[in-house]
Amino acid sequence: MLLFSIVGLQYSVNAQENKEIFTIYLVRHSEKEAAAKNPRNPALSQCGEQRAESLSKFLKDVGLDAIYSSNYIRTKSTAEPTSLKKKIETQMYNPRKLSDFASLLIERKQDALVVGHSNTTGVLAGLLVGKDIKPFKEDIYDRIYQIVIHKNTGRLQVFHSAFVCNN
Repeated sequence: MLLFSIVGLQYSVNAQENKEIFTIYLVRHSEKEAAAKNPRNPALSQCGEQRAESLSKFLKDVGLDAIYSSNYIRTKSTAEPTSLKKKIETQMYNPRKLSDFASLLIERKQDALVVGHSNTTGVLAGLLVGKDIKPFKEDIYDRIYQIVIHKNTGRLQVFHSAFVCNN
């Protein structure tokens, strides 16, 4: 029995390294406090906290290997409900180095969630699929970019969440 466990573990690791198809979900952080004490690094508003929880429910049955966030309160707080439910530690990335990060995501071949910003989420999606996608308006929070990568070729789907704030 122990031999099968060791062999199974080795197979699992090799399968991850040779993964031909993987999916990356990209979202913008949820709504932030409008009158924040720290306007450069605000926390989520009540609606933002609800949207972050809604995202974790959307991803409930989605297998994830990794969760990434920029190092801001609002992005980390958006990732947190999913991170806690999936028991995956959120890793930080630098939103100012999107090309490097896109290369890393493709190299790692992980099913992943990436939480970013209105000026980075669409751009990163474009880098992953080889298209020029511009930043979007700051009042848009409902987009979920799904990038399916098969043999280093990405396909993009954009979902619009049905979340409605209960305030």
